[in-house]
Amino acid sequence: MKTIVALVVGLLTGIALIVAGMSNPAKVLGFLDLAGAWDPSLALVMGGAVGVGLVGFALARKRKLSVLGEPMQIPTNRSIDRPLVLGSALFGIGWGLAGICPGPALTLLGAGAPKGVVFVLAMVAGMALFSLVQRRS
Repeated sequence: MKTIVALVVGLLTGIALIVAGMSNPAKVLGFLDLAGAWDPSLALVMGGAVGVGLVGFALARKRKLSVLGEPMQIPTNRSIDRPLVLGSALFGIGWGLAGICPGPALTLLGAGAPKGVVFVLAMVAGMALFSLVQRRS
């Protein structure tokens, strides 16, 4: 049952990313181009996502188990440290350069788009490099 729910949620998320334009790098770059031909439409998408997330987390905090019976695992760390700031900066730079972030990258990969393939390969390489650096620290 968990696998079926994960598949359905993943498919719905992918469809939502496509409909919202988040899997179109040109649209994302237009949103990020505040000094040029700014396209504010993705702000509505982000605002809607934040609103849904706020409601979801508020409801989740009141539960001990998920709908599928799994323990709720809500992050509790609220500290802002160097790794968080550096990771956020790298994420923002990558998003600004490519116009793609991880969720839409997987959507593009599933569609067989070359940009998605390159992005996901680079993302996996970055995660592997991070893991290697963490093990040596």
